[in-house]
Amino acid sequence: MNIFNSKMQGPLLWKLSLVPMHFDRFLNPTRTCFYCGVIRAPMEVFRYLFFNVLLFFLLCVAASATDRYTEALFTLKSEFLDDFGSLSDWIIPSKQNPSGKIHGCSWSGIKCDKNSTIVIGINLSMKNLGGAIFGEQFHVFKELVDLNLSHNYFSGKLPIGIFNLTNLRSLDISRNNFSDHFPVGISVLENLVVLDAFSNSFSGSLPVDLPELEHLKFLNLAGSYFNGSIPSEYGSFKSLEFIHLAGNFLTGNIPPELGKLKTVTHMEIGYNNYHGRLPWELGNMSSLRYLDIAGGYLSGSIPKELGNLTKLESLFLFRNQFSGFLPDELSQISSLVSLDLSDNHISGPIPESFSKFKNLKLLSLMYNEMSGSVPMGIAELPSLETLFIWNNQFSGPLPSNLGSNRKLKWVDVSTNKFVGDIPVDICLGGVLFKLILFSNKFSGGVSPSLSNCSSLVRLRLEDNSFSGDISLNFSRLPRISYVDLSRNKFSGGIPLDISKGFNLQYLNISYNPELGGVVPTEIWTLPLLQNFSASDCGIRGSLPKFHLCKSISTIELSDNNLSGDVPESVVSCQALVRIDLSFNDLSGRILEELARLPSISTIDLSHNGFNGSIPDKFRDSSSLLLLNVSSNDISGSIPDNDVFRLMGRSAFAGNPKLCGAPLRPCSGSLAVLGSKGMGKLILVLILCAGLVIITTISIAWIFVFRRGRKGKWKMVSFTGLPPFTANDILRSFDATESKEAILPLSASIFKAVLPTGITVLIKKIDWEAKRMRTMSDFITRLGSTRHENLVRLLGFCYNKQMVYLLYDYFPNGNLAEKIAIKREWSTKLNLVIAIARGLHFLHHDCYPAIPHGDLRSSNVIFNENMEPHLAEFGLRFLQQINNDAFPLSSTTKEGEFNSSTEEELWMDVHSFGEIVLEILSNGRLTTAGLSTQNKARDLLLREIYKENGISCADSSQEEIRQVLGVALQCSRSRPSNRPSMEDVLKLLSDIKPQVK
Repeated sequence: MNIFNSKMQGPLLWKLSLVPMHFDRFLNPTRTCFYCGVIRAPMEVFRYLFFNVLLFFLLCVAASATDRYTEALFTLKSEFLDDFGSLSDWIIPSKQNPSGKIHGCSWSGIKCDKNSTIVIGINLSMKNLGGAIFGEQFHVFKELVDLNLSHNYFSGKLPIGIFNLTNLRSLDISRNNFSDHFPVGISVLENLVVLDAFSNSFSGSLPVDLPELEHLKFLNLAGSYFNGSIPSEYGSFKSLEFIHLAGNFLTGNIPPELGKLKTVTHMEIGYNNYHGRLPWELGNMSSLRYLDIAGGYLSGSIPKELGNLTKLESLFLFRNQFSGFLPDELSQISSLVSLDLSDNHISGPIPESFSKFKNLKLLSLMYNEMSGSVPMGIAELPSLETLFIWNNQFSGPLPSNLGSNRKLKWVDVSTNKFVGDIPVDICLGGVLFKLILFSNKFSGGVSPSLSNCSSLVRLRLEDNSFSGDISLNFSRLPRISYVDLSRNKFSGGIPLDISKGFNLQYLNISYNPELGGVVPTEIWTLPLLQNFSASDCGIRGSLPKFHLCKSISTIELSDNNLSGDVPESVVSCQALVRIDLSFNDLSGRILEELARLPSISTIDLSHNGFNGSIPDKFRDSSSLLLLNVSSNDISGSIPDNDVFRLMGRSAFAGNPKLCGAPLRPCSGSLAVLGSKGMGKLILVLILCAGLVIITTISIAWIFVFRRGRKGKWKMVSFTGLPPFTANDILRSFDATESKEAILPLSASIFKAVLPTGITVLIKKIDWEAKRMRTMSDFITRLGSTRHENLVRLLGFCYNKQMVYLLYDYFPNGNLAEKIAIKREWSTKLNLVIAIARGLHFLHHDCYPAIPHGDLRSSNVIFNENMEPHLAEFGLRFLQQINNDAFPLSSTTKEGEFNSSTEEELWMDVHSFGEIVLEILSNGRLTTAGLSTQNKARDLLLREIYKENGISCADSSQEEIRQVLGVALQCSRSRPSNRPSMEDVLKLLSDIKPQVK
């Protein structure tokens, strides 16, 4: 049967979805994908079960003739789901082993003593095994020292039989799906040294009997669903060195008894829901080297007693609610390497005593309420590599010697009140790759040292008061990819050596009104340039011819002094999405070549001297959303289609010779009304009277002869669909002969082949007659929404009872079906970016914004080239209109949606974060926004690196870390804390600048 069409949907389907993916092999020996909804017929399942029972019986018979260890291992194997044959060598050899020897000693994962007479270790890590383990056979392995079941798909309760392994020293069950409460009784494993249960699904309270294990040194219970508070008994461990409880649902206060853990060197207990203050007693943990309590709700001031942790190397207290000043006593921790106190409510200055941190590499105080100047001693820290103090109230100049330690790699002091120059030694060591100074009050020129900073990749100086020439020598900046100098006071024109910026992808110099100069001829030849913005810069002259501009997507040159024609060579810019040339002195005709660009969505030519008509070719553009030609000398008629009508009057105003919707009609009838002479007036009146009579007769005919009949089907086509009639559409999916109604369908979504052979996807929606107008208007908006990452709505066919929406049909399935497929990291990154672009377009390029409303992996579908497209966008809002959830007028007078739509936009962002986490983890992190927000980021990263086969030396690690950061921001529980999709694209541009 098909569980998606079964009457037993709902609870059954929900429960089946929780079964591990490998369980489908148990139901289907041909490996049909269970989570795609296909299950074998009952007879086949029965045969498969019978086969397994028979096999189990034979194995037991074989094992009975061998030793007890081998027999127990055979029994254990029968409980596993081994889809990939990882234990295929667990067979009895044809020849007998010498007397007393164990057959299983030669099997993979089994370790025996020197004489092969005792099993002392079982290591089944990363064997792709699944199923629930009952573990009744564990009592055989009394001498077992190590048991490793990590990195598999085991589920169900943790077998209590493990507690029979009384000689066990190491138990590793990490990265599985064991659930329910952690069983009581582990204290009998009195020799246990290592307990690693990281990343499972345990719930309930933390096991309170763990401190009875006197030899336990390593305890990892992170990444599950443990709740309640940390037991105060956890302060009584005798030998513990490593404790990790992060990423659970722990609540309450942190027990001060933890301060008694004198032997602990590593404590991670963050990403939980603690409240209250941080116990000062933690300052007594004299051996502590690593302390992470980030991501909670701790409040109050940071205890000065933490300064007693003189061996501490890493202190992470970010994303809490700490307040007050930073204690000077922290400077006593001379061993500190990483200090991150960001995203709190800390106030006051950076203590001068922080200059004692001679080993400090990372100082992150961003997103607080701190003020004052940066002490000179901070710049003199000999090991400092990363300085993050953005989004505070710091003032004064940056220390003049910042960078003189030759170690500085990343500086972000944006959104403060800094003044003065860029420190001359900022890149003295030649390793600085990101310098972020935007939204301050810096002045002076660009530091000459930056022109020799060959390591620089990203430079953001926007929204300051910098002046003078843009003295960047691009020939000496071989790695620079992102430069934003906008909103300053630069002069001297665009640097002529811009053509040497071979890796430049984003350049924004807008709003420098004294810049002047011309647009360099070489600007379009930059091989990777995506965004060129130079609005309001006093640029004069003509536009240079467009050559080799295949990569550029955005050109913004508004509010300058450009003159002459737009070169016809713009047609070579095949990736162009947006071009803004408004408020210049350009003239000539509107180029038909612009309409030929395959991705163009926005063309702004307003407030220039263009003349002639709007070329008819624009009518055929499948991507165009806005053509603004207002305040020119355009004549003729506006192309007659829905896209142009939706652009609004403001896009065409200020052209007295232009007519057509949405301006005045072009009909000659207006001339009759305006002519002189009584005869013509009488003629008009006679014509009007005749029209009234004909209309009345028509209405009467419809009322008399068609009363009781269903409304006739009508067809509305958008760009991309041939001009079919409604009957053509209905005939394609077997309507009745009258074509007035459609036979009941088994589903609301289905395929149809149109008369010319085009295959479309059709969605049926029932509507009420009183909602038709509002809904059809909104559907028309959806039909005019065109983007390379959105599924096209080709048209709709409707009567008074229902509407059929016709979409492009893509045959290659959706992301949900393919989420477990292993992909290269670059492919995953491109997938994330494509989804972000599609959603950004709906949120920020559509006016008013269109919420997707149902963004999930099953609504990300792939075309014939496996390029992702968002499907079913706007349909949830359409259903809300249909269900009278919104008034008939769903927008305000200003054209914006009601306030409830803003919530839908935030939900889209949250859903985007969930999809990104699914992509990163190949579908394993399906509870994004719930458990993941409570897991330490390092834990998630390690899990994701492993899932993607990323080694420690892989250069992709940093990109994955940044993408994960974006996903976690998007899936924050509070909507106001989530970034907009505009911000998301900016964040992604840090990773892959061509996102812009």
